[in-house]
Amino acid sequence: MELANIEKLLEKYMEAETSIAEENELKTYFSGDTVAPHLEEYREMFGYFSASKKEKFTKTIQLKSQKLNWKWLTVAASVVLLVSVYTGYQKNQQAKAEKYYEETQYAFTLLSANLNKGTAAIYELQEFETTTNKIFKQPK
Repeated sequence: MELANIEKLLEKYMEAETSIAEENELKTYFSGDTVAPHLEEYREMFGYFSASKKEKFTKTIQLKSQKLNWKWLTVAASVVLLVSVYTGYQKNQQAKAEKYYEETQYAFTLLSANLNKGTAAIYELQEFETTTNKIFKQPK
């Protein structure tokens, strides 16, 4: 009966339908001394699985240090930050200068308009004075 059960489990194993408990049952059967002669070829397969579980990798793996890359990355980020701050400062100064220039131009425009009004008034006063001098015939 046990042999028929093992053959059924082996068929299920080949179809990938076994549970872990059933696989453990197969491993214990094939690791024992009484294996049916027509199933002897599967003993090596299950023996390999048991032996491969016991193998361990003992070599040490040398990993490259990432610290050097991080140092250069921080230096590059600092340089980029300084350049961007300097560029932003220059643009800010230029914007301020343009604003002051526009305000000065506006002030000069107002001053020019007021001076032109004053010049026109002085011209009228000079004409009034020359006319008055002609009427009263007073020398300058």
